[in-house]
Amino acid sequence: MANLPVRLQPGAAAERIDGWTSDAEGRPLLKVRVRARPIKGEANDALIRLLAKSLGVPKSAVSLGRGGQSRSKMIVVQGLDDEELRLRLVDGLSGD
Repeated sequence: MANLPVRLQPGAAAERIDGWTSDAEGRPLLKVRVRARPIKGEANDALIRLLAKSLGVPKSAVSLGRGGQSRSKMIVVQGLDDEELRLRLVDGLSGD
């Protein structure tokens, strides 16, 4: 199981993973944009779909660990460890 800290921007013009940034305490966060608005969990659902596709895992393997009402979220990915998750993200970002 891997944990992925995410900074989500809902209501974006395009769905994409922008890469890594840091929060105020210097912890790494993955910046992600989705088109969906933050209404009735639509943005969270779009985030889960985008991450599952980008990581090459089933949607059922990706869940929201915390931050349902916040832009800062912790995503849990079953079936991958932290290192494999980061490798897949780096490969996906460099392939664009």
